[in-house]
Amino acid sequence: MRKLVGVGALMALVAATATYVVVAADPGGEIDLTAPDSLLYVENGHVGRVPIGQPEPGTSSDLSCLRVYSAASTTVCLRSVAVPPSFEAAIYSGNNLERTLPLDGTPSRARVSPSGRLVAWTVFREGDSYMPAGYFSTTAGIYDRQTGTLYGSMEDFTVQGIDSRDRNFWGITFTPDDKGFYATLATNNTTWLIKGDLATRTLTPLRQNVECPSLSPDGTHLAYKKRLGDHWRLHTLNLATGTETPLGEPEEVDDQAAWLDNITVAYARPSGRNGPPAIYRLPIAPNATPVLLKLNATSPAVTTQLVR
Repeated sequence: MRKLVGVGALMALVAATATYVVVAADPGGEIDLTAPDSLLYVENGHVGRVPIGQPEPGTSSDLSCLRVYSAASTTVCLRSVAVPPSFEAAIYSGNNLERTLPLDGTPSRARVSPSGRLVAWTVFREGDSYMPAGYFSTTAGIYDRQTGTLYGSMEDFTVQGIDSRDRNFWGITFTPDDKGFYATLATNNTTWLIKGDLATRTLTPLRQNVECPSLSPDGTHLAYKKRLGDHWRLHTLNLATGTETPLGEPEEVDDQAAWLDNITVAYARPSGRNGPPAIYRLPIAPNATPVLLKLNATSPAVTTQLVR
C-alpha cells in the first residue's frame, strides 16, 4: 500500500471495514484449504472458498483472517490476536496449523511461493525514527519453512545503488525457484520495482513507479499497479522484452493482484461508488473487460497443487 499513511487515513479504513463487517454474512464452519482450483478470499473477516468459475455465494468458514494467500497446500493467514492485542502470521500445512509468527504491525499483504516453501507479509508500522509523528511506514518479511530462516525485515537487506534511511518495503512476490523475489521499495519520494536475492540479502532496483508486483505462474510477466496522476492503474510487464501494457480495468485498483492462470489476474476493488468490496477477474489483454468474480470479498488467492 502507500509508503506513508496518516492516522486519519488509517482510521477511515478501519471504520469502513467495521461498517462492512456489520452487513456481511455470518461465518460458517470449516473449509478445505487444499481443495484444488478454488478461490480463497476474506469476507466479513473470515476466509471463504468458492470453486473457480462457480457463481455466488461460496462457503465461508470460522477461520478469522485480515489477509490470506495459498499455494501448494501452504496457506498463510494474517490475523489479529486478542491477548495481548497484536497481530500474527498463522501458517497452515494443508488444513493443519504449522506455526505462528508475531508481526510488528498491522497486516496489509500476504504471499506464498509457488512451491509453498516461502511465506511473506507486509505490515503497517508506527514509530520509525525518520517518520513524522502520527504517520505509519510499511515493512515486509519472509519466512523459509524448510530451513526455519526468518527474514524479519527487508531493512536488513542491501539496496544496490541506493543508500537512504527512509526506505519502505511492501508487496513481495516470489520467483519459482525459491531463490528470489520481487517487491516494492519507496525511498526519496519514488517507488521502485526491486528484485531480491535471499542468499546474498541484496535488492536491485529495476523500474520506477511500480507498486505491489505479482509474478505470473510461468514467471514471464509481472502484474502491478502504477500511479497515473492521482490513481493507480493495473499494468503488466513482459520480463523478457521489457514491454509494459496497461490493462482494461478503468477503475482505480489499490491491491496486489493474484494470478488465476498465466493470462488472467484477480484483484479486489470497490464494486461501485460507496459499494462493498468485490473481487474481479481480468484477462491481461489490453482491451479486456473486468468480470465480477465474488461480491463482498477481498484478498483473492487461488489454491494450487505442487507439481513435481
